[in-house]
Amino acid sequence: MYFRDVIGQADIKQWLIESARKNIVPHAQLFYEQGGTGAFPLALAYSRYLNCTHRSETDACGYCPSCLKYNELAHPDLHFAFPIISRKEKKKETCDDYLPQWRALLKKQPYFSLDQWLDCMDTGNSQALIYTKESEEIMRKLSLRIYEADYRTLLVWLPEKLQQACANKLLKIIEEPPAHTVILLVSEAPDMVLGTIQSRTQRLNLRSIQTGDMEKVLVEHAQLEPEDARHVARLAGGNFIKAQEIISISEENTFFLERFKEMMRNSWARNVKGMKAMAETIASLGRERQKNYLAYCQHLIRENFMYRFQAPELNYMNKMEADFATKFAPYINERNVFELMEELAKAEQHIAQNTNPKMVFFDLSLRITALIRR
Repeated sequence: MYFRDVIGQADIKQWLIESARKNIVPHAQLFYEQGGTGAFPLALAYSRYLNCTHRSETDACGYCPSCLKYNELAHPDLHFAFPIISRKEKKKETCDDYLPQWRALLKKQPYFSLDQWLDCMDTGNSQALIYTKESEEIMRKLSLRIYEADYRTLLVWLPEKLQQACANKLLKIIEEPPAHTVILLVSEAPDMVLGTIQSRTQRLNLRSIQTGDMEKVLVEHAQLEPEDARHVARLAGGNFIKAQEIISISEENTFFLERFKEMMRNSWARNVKGMKAMAETIASLGRERQKNYLAYCQHLIRENFMYRFQAPELNYMNKMEADFATKFAPYINERNVFELMEELAKAEQHIAQNTNPKMVFFDLSLRITALIRR
């Protein structure tokens, strides 16, 4: 990861570059983001820049021995700590036991979420933590002689996941690390980080990615058309992870839009046979996709209600959804919008509680029949 690969954040990039070039490097820094704005890629790029032997005024060189090792995330003076699932039966108790999966994820998508990391570990719904045993590994690594870098770096992703005992054990080393050691903590919830750790770090707050910066990346790297990139960037709200999700689920949303149209047409026409067929179709999707569909329906109801106010800046619909709204929006008004949203939310809750989905969706269609004509 290089500074040039980090989307936006020009002011913080410049501050980090200046600190490295002036050799004024805080020993412990806390990067804070609300998710998807690039805190971890930025910390990793900073670590690379600190140790590059031929760095320029804007970025690391990419060809020195240090950069080549960073390319493989295998520099001997680069260490990671991140939430894991302890599996004693499989001899996976520390972060090093998950390094192959960790490196594979970082190379594939440096902007990632905890859920995506959990998928890489294949751990189901278990809660990931940075366990107490990890503090012993960290102190052991940082006590060793520096191999070749100017700065030995420890990147701690999501320090809010530190077990209490682990956090307490790391206090001393965060306050006074060995010489030429830099500790970079990347948090999405810094208020959940132990207060005594927060007080020992210099905090950097990352802002949401600017829409223009997001659009440029989506056009150049995701090969989106400028209009599509503008739409995705606006929906993502400065969160690149969300932008990636929007792109990946566009096909599913197309499917959901067609099902929504069918459901509304059946309800308007009081087509009971069509309602039953529709309920069977949605019931066959599986519970998670059923919940996603109902969430999408709530999104469309809200957007069609706002569409009536002729304020484009308040709408978050793609072209197909907007084309549909020209005909459907007049049917969503003050007399039914709140009850429609309530019925959809109630159906989503029933699905989450394992209620029979055919009954849920058929009943929902019947209730919409009474509301859609108001």
